[in-house]
Amino acid sequence: MATNGAKSNCQLSESVEVLLLALVSVLEKSVQSNEKSLKASMNKRNGCWTIFHGSRAPSLSMRRYIERISKYANCSPSCFVVALIYMDRYTQRTNCSLTSLNVHRLLIASVMVAAKFLDGSMCYNNAYYARVGGVSTQELNKLEMELLSSLDFRLHVTVDTFRQYCLQLEKENRSYKSTR
Repeated sequence: MATNGAKSNCQLSESVEVLLLALVSVLEKSVQSNEKSLKASMNKRNGCWTIFHGSRAPSLSMRRYIERISKYANCSPSCFVVALIYMDRYTQRTNCSLTSLNVHRLLIASVMVAAKFLDGSMCYNNAYYARVGGVSTQELNKLEMELLSSLDFRLHVTVDTFRQYCLQLEKENRSYKSTR
């Protein structure tokens, strides 16, 4: 019986790794595409500047950043899917694109909000998430409020929407594996 439990945990770990790699791929592709479009337009005013933008891109790769969040935040895998949904909602509502200057901050705020909404009492406080995300607590508090305000505090995700994003991530994983 213990062997089955160990096997299940191992499979869960593998599936979380697959989910995280797919998320990395989706975010990196989005950033690359958006930055290519912005560069092609040669008019940076076509982009937008938000509280999520840093003055320069973080040195930590998206993969390492997501691995760090996963390792220390201890949130459920669903939080990463819901965080992606929140990020998409934010970019749609604000008409801002994901870039290397904003994706890290938007991700940590989205994961934290998703963890609070989904995992409730099992999540950490903002100071902890700030340390994990490499920002100050004061900055993360502002990021959280901006995200929540932009989403009109509407955090519910329907089962259908959740499934669609899971399928998108599964498709991305298959695409990622075929290019390796």
